Amino acid sequence: MLSFLQKLFGGTPVNYKELIHNGAVIVDVRTPGEFKSGHINGSKNYPLDTIRSKVNDLKKLNKPVITVCLSGGRSSMAKNILKAAGIEVYNGGPWTSLRGKI
Repeated sequence: MLSFLQKLFGGTPVNYKELIHNGAVIVDVRTPGEFKSGHINGSKNYPLDTIRSKVNDLKKLNKPVITVCLSGGRSSMAKNILKAAGIEVYNGGPWTSLRGKI
């Protein structure tokens, strides 16, 4: 089933553990209140409505970015914003799901 979806939507699976091992930054785009209720250790909390103002800060890091949120919707929007700004970025989807992969 997974390979069918990959063929349908394209793309190759992302090795998030390897990305993080190589210095990728996790950006949690949920609200500060959501972030306080639980998050991945070491992740940065840049709410979606502030992500455009963080582009230069993230570019300066010169590292890949993995976006996360509650369900994957906001992290997908953040990924598109960052990608358009020229940042190497991956949508990690729900933060709880990514936490289990790393």
